[in-house]
Amino acid sequence: MDASTLTTLALAAGVVALLALALAVGAQLRLARVRRDFAALGDDGATDIARVAATQNHRIDRLTAEVTRLREHVASAEDDVRQSLRNVAVVRYDAFGDMGGRLSFSAAIVDDLGDGIVISSIHARGESRTYAKGIVGGTSSITLTPEEQQALASATKDESGTARPARLPDRTKDAS
Repeated sequence: MDASTLTTLALAAGVVALLALALAVGAQLRLARVRRDFAALGDDGATDIARVAATQNHRIDRLTAEVTRLREHVASAEDDVRQSLRNVAVVRYDAFGDMGGRLSFSAAIVDDLGDGIVISSIHARGESRTYAKGIVGGTSSITLTPEEQQALASATKDESGTARPARLPDRTKDAS
């Protein structure tokens, strides 16, 4: 073989060697990326991808069960809140014409379903009397006075005067 053929052959071998080196470096970089991604899955890289996937599935199943448990807990807490006596209204008035200062009052304390109590205190010169009447579903089996009806209506309605929905923030208001 002559010198020019050997030079061409050497150059071709050099180009192939450089191409092989570039491919090897690229493969090494991809392998490093895959190992980093594999490590991000939560394993040390010593086990296979199937075991890592099974571990991740187990973790997801545990989290799903925990979310379900928390949803049940929140639903129970929402039920408790709906049944709490948190809607309050007070009507102050003068029970007797000769007494001023609106010292008598009727207070309605009900939950979101309209269950609770109406308390009235009638103030006179020499004495004060207090009455309590049970409320179920927004009504009482005992006749309510106009002031008690006003307090109950105010406690079971929102600020705009419409019926209170099942879930509302706590409110206390003076309806007098």
